Amino acid sequence: MIDLTEDERAQRELARAALLYPPVRLTGLQALSIAKGFATAAAKNGYSIWACSIMPEHVHLVIGRHTYKVEQLANLLKGAATRQLNEDHRHPLAECAKPGQRPPCMWASRQWKVYLDREEAIENAIAYVLDNPIKEGKQPQRWSWITPYTGLDAGWTTYH
Repeated sequence: MIDLTEDERAQRELARAALLYPPVRLTGLQALSIAKGFATAAAKNGYSIWACSIMPEHVHLVIGRHTYKVEQLANLLKGAATRQLNEDHRHPLAECAKPGQRPPCMWASRQWKVYLDREEAIENAIAYVLDNPIKEGKQPQRWSWITPYTGLDAGWTTYH
């Protein structure tokens, strides 16, 4: 847990009070549905996902460059995960849906992204993502659909 100042705690509480829906806290089964959605999207579209940790309150991914911009790629992955959650009847905001409508979006509207352009930076990011569950007292996450990172020379794609 991050130590926050009194001001930061107050700001966080104000933000929580302003939420339209309850904060999302994923269960293990919901994490499995999200992983299945990510796996489907990665296989279908040829995404190189080098690391993934699905935590109760956030998701970490290290993704190789693709022809899509990272923002579009993140939205496509969120969409695939949401479809799988709905298909599995595990959407965390399902109870907030109006009759006959989809549940509200559970994802943040933006993502935090860091561009990694050196082998060492990519390897450090992968290690951070893999260690994240352990730091929170959870089991390591090893997903069969992860693409092993083999270096920048192996299929580096540039944006157009």
